[in-house]
Amino acid sequence: MRDYREIELWKDVEEDEWNDWKWQLRNRIMDLDTLKKVINLTPLEEEGVKSSLRKLRMAITPYWITLIDKDNPDDPIRRQAIPTIKELEIKEEDIFDPLFEEVDSPVKGLTHRYPDRVLFLITDQCGMYCRHCTRRRLAGERDKPRTKEELMAGIEYIREHTEINDVLLSGGDALLVSDNILELIIKELRKIPHIDVIRIGTRAPSTLPMRITNELVEMLKKYHPIWLNTQFNHYKEITDESKKAILKLVDAGIPVGNQSVLLKGINDCPIIQKKLVNELVKIRVRPYYLYQCDLSQGISHFRTSVGKGIEIIENLRGHISGFKIPTYIVDTLGGGKIPIFPDYLISMSDRKVILRNYEGGIFSYTEPIEKISYCPKNCDLCDKEPYLESKDGPASMLSGKRLLIEPTESQRIKRRNGHNAKHHKQ
Repeated sequence: MRDYREIELWKDVEEDEWNDWKWQLRNRIMDLDTLKKVINLTPLEEEGVKSSLRKLRMAITPYWITLIDKDNPDDPIRRQAIPTIKELEIKEEDIFDPLFEEVDSPVKGLTHRYPDRVLFLITDQCGMYCRHCTRRRLAGERDKPRTKEELMAGIEYIREHTEINDVLLSGGDALLVSDNILELIIKELRKIPHIDVIRIGTRAPSTLPMRITNELVEMLKKYHPIWLNTQFNHYKEITDESKKAILKLVDAGIPVGNQSVLLKGINDCPIIQKKLVNELVKIRVRPYYLYQCDLSQGISHFRTSVGKGIEIIENLRGHISGFKIPTYIVDTLGGGKIPIFPDYLISMSDRKVILRNYEGGIFSYTEPIEKISYCPKNCDLCDKEPYLESKDGPASMLSGKRLLIEPTESQRIKRRNGHNAKHHKQ
């Protein structure tokens, strides 16, 4: 990490200014000329910055720049922040909105995909516009929070839908709004009786740790339970400054989880991942998800194979404590998150389950003779909280609520629907 005072651009900046998150935002590096004053760019990088900025903005906090090796184009911190010409390569499989968030958006900025929770995008601003961002279609579009009218429309939708008990505030970066706006949103959500948990999605502890102020933490404490998910992709991001930010949060009773993204040439190595999760738990951050890189346009150069992700999990399971191991996730095209694991179940019969462990040892588990579990179906939960019962997917079939799940787009179903419609007319 470089001392910012050794960089000509900021040599006269006072420490109080440097540690002010608003100063950091105002002084983000957003153009090529300023970037060249801080980083020694290769000719290929320079051309990449010029070209890619026609498609997506660049914004890098001064703090993050100090983490970068100014002479190494392969530096993992550098590659997350500095555009390259590869971002202009649009592959056949690339998708504008790869998670179909807008398809499941009943109100602008709100995605309601899962039964009991919503994603609420309260701003499109970030401290740093990560080059691997899955929402690059939105990054810095307005560089400010949503309007009050948009925010209130989202809150009203949540109020009207009593099945929702969990709200994730994201963006952009949810902590890039002011304390006042953030409190307004949280306060309104806390007035809704059926909202149990409020979560915040932010990369500020990594890219802008000075955003985690004492004032912010004291405000959040008033509205517990508050949970926070962040993103550290490489152990070099865990600095003294980011540690202080995290400790403020967890000491205030705010659990912090990490959602890293598997990125080629940055963290696609079992040893790097092991080092990352070990460093995270030292500061009481739970490794929550390891995401397969999404199919967003212009980021194919960051994508690894799914096999690489499985290899990483294979190198973690059994080799480190279980609570340090993130769940490896593929976020699908509108279908939500799907966990991916190595195969530990080898075979099974009526009485025996054959399993293997991390060493390759093979073991059996004996099933009970009486396998049918008993549920009286008359407890308080069934009567008072019927929404807890799963009504979609295989879970609904296992409970006997449905007999089959049919693919709606198959030719067979289309023929059947056409036949039924014709028959009905007759």
